[in-house]
Amino acid sequence: MKAHVSSILLGVQDLDRAKQFYVEGLGWKIKNDFGVSVFFESDGASPVGFYDRKGLADQVGTDAEGSGFSGLVLTYVVRSQERVDEIAAEAAKAGATILKPAGALPWGGYGASFADPDGYIWSLGYSAPGADQPYAE
Repeated sequence: MKAHVSSILLGVQDLDRAKQFYVEGLGWKIKNDFGVSVFFESDGASPVGFYDRKGLADQVGTDAEGSGFSGLVLTYVVRSQERVDEIAAEAAKAGATILKPAGALPWGGYGASFADPDGYIWSLGYSAPGADQPYAE
């Protein structure tokens, strides 16, 4: 198995609410809306999609109930501290819960984190330019 993610599917409690948060709040564009799931334009990265939480749990053979930190953090690396601030503000305006306000990080970078309406955690980050930085924008 290669170190590669073909797509990221997140199980959400309310598909309409998730679409509203990401489309209207963060400006994502829908590529495919299948009713039970939705996928967004990926800009060349791994596609991200949402699926009804119970349906996704059934599909992979697990229980849809869960609580607390899942150990999953989605990371979004940008080219400036200002962009971290802008995205954190956009997310907060769209209804995200800011978990860690933008600021200096222990390892020397700059970042913030928020949880979307379903509790998925996004880590926004910036560090000095490097040859292997996985910039999202």
